[in-house]
Amino acid sequence: MTFIRFVPLLLCLVAATAARAHGDEDHGQDATRPVPAVAGGVPGTTGAAASPARLPDGSVFVPKAAQRLFGIRTLQAEIKDIALGAELKGHVVPDPNASGKVQAAQTGRIEPGPKGLPYLGQKVAKGQILAYLAPVAGSIERGNQQANLAELTGQLGLAEKKLARYEQLTGSIPQKEIDAARSELESLKARKEAVGASLYRRQALVAPVSGVVSVASAAAGQVVEMKEVLFEIVNPQRLWLDAVAYDMSLTGKISAASAEDANGKPIKLTFLGSGYALKEQTVPLQFRLEPPLPPLSVGQPLKLFVQGKQTTRGVLLPAGAVAKSGSGETLVWIHASAERFAPRRVGIQPVSGAEVAVVSGLAGGERVVTIGAALLSQVR
Repeated sequence: MTFIRFVPLLLCLVAATAARAHGDEDHGQDATRPVPAVAGGVPGTTGAAASPARLPDGSVFVPKAAQRLFGIRTLQAEIKDIALGAELKGHVVPDPNASGKVQAAQTGRIEPGPKGLPYLGQKVAKGQILAYLAPVAGSIERGNQQANLAELTGQLGLAEKKLARYEQLTGSIPQKEIDAARSELESLKARKEAVGASLYRRQALVAPVSGVVSVASAAAGQVVEMKEVLFEIVNPQRLWLDAVAYDMSLTGKISAASAEDANGKPIKLTFLGSGYALKEQTVPLQFRLEPPLPPLSVGQPLKLFVQGKQTTRGVLLPAGAVAKSGSGETLVWIHASAERFAPRRVGIQPVSGAEVAVVSGLAGGERVVTIGAALLSQVR
């Protein structure tokens, strides 16, 4: 009985709520009726139903709520003199003052050092023994050296006896003969030591600099030839960048430079110099990568941007403000009104890895989208 008594009251509340929500509007055709447009070409929308839309003239309607979701940011265009730049390709090379190679000075067999053979990425100190190189010779060459050593051993014995006999006759023979015998003995000792070292003494292979092992191509028992590179050591915080420029006018006119790693993070560069000898009709350039550096490998390609002393009039914008149209045209987005953004075709020139100069298509004072331009281009 209690439930039946409250049913009429519940129905009255539902009816009153529906009347307040709809008022005098007829919503029977809402599902199929198009959204009307208001003055200025912006679609008429209400509350949470508003959503970004592409307008017939190519501009984009983005309500305030969607702008906050997109993270839209703008700045006022300012025309000024901008130093022009160029985009080049380069690759990482070790700083020759903080890197080195360990090569075999002669043909020999590799033997592990006191701490074993080094591995890739191992930190080593200057002067640390990395391995030993035991001399290896052919049978004929080794036989000749052994014969030479035997001959020197015999001559050394005779020279020792001769000097001992002369010293017993001191005062009876001239002193110069005693000195000559002593000198002959010392010479034979040095010759015997040199020949013996070539046969039996192993050579210590030491690190020329402190750093990290980047190349390790030696194995225990491996026979290597003279000048073969066994280890390479680099300092990962002291690297250079080799690049080439096709524009001869860049020689001696670079005022600033920067590079980008694989993640787009900028790296500061210091211009060292350019070569006067062309390399395949290009100008070789060298830069020093300033620390702190991200993880880089020797030989890794990098994209770099150089700024010269030549300037142009334009608007300086972040590289992220530039987008591409469906036809491949370069454009930026202008904040035309509170919820309307219009595309604008522009001409650009690179300035650095993070900035571009808009040299045509923009007027001073216009609001340009700097963050979120790529999202605006995707609105359909």
